[in-house]
Amino acid sequence: MKSKINFLAVLAIFSLFFSCTEKTNENTTATATNIKANTLEIEQLLDSLNVAAANADLEKYFSYYTETATYNGTDATENWTKETFMAWAKPYFDKKTTWNFKSEKRNIYFGKHEDIAWFEELLSTQMKICRGSGVIVKQDGKWKIQQYVLSMTIPNTQLDKVVALKTAEEDSLLKSFTK
Repeated sequence: MKSKINFLAVLAIFSLFFSCTEKTNENTTATATNIKANTLEIEQLLDSLNVAAANADLEKYFSYYTETATYNGTDATENWTKETFMAWAKPYFDKKTTWNFKSEKRNIYFGKHEDIAWFEELLSTQMKICRGSGVIVKQDGKWKIQQYVLSMTIPNTQLDKVVALKTAEEDSLLKSFTK
């Protein structure tokens, strides 16, 4: 009798172990599948954003941003809400003198929650190589940009020259930050 109870206990433990292992594998596979699909959607979003800018399509371009999005441009003073960025950009879109960025290398990352992602990419632009980076969130089943940061890259061998060029202007800006 005791051996039957031991056998049933061992059988129950094995059943529990294998059912948990199987479920974990299913969840892992589903997560990997979701990440692949989400990565593809985000790549399409970022490529479409660049095409909309190149085509000077203001409405389409800004439809890829959340209503509370922020944009940080290459100038230290360019820290804009979606509304202020749109007001700044509108004359360029109206005159069809927008920018034409092409992603050369892109990385997309996901954290614990699959509805938030972040990216960084190297862009070919009229300013030569720039870095675009930001945060993307899923709202109502669609990926949207919550924050976008555009940075110019500077080769390390050219840093001293660039710092010399921007020192006077940025020193006065830095003084305005202190209170």
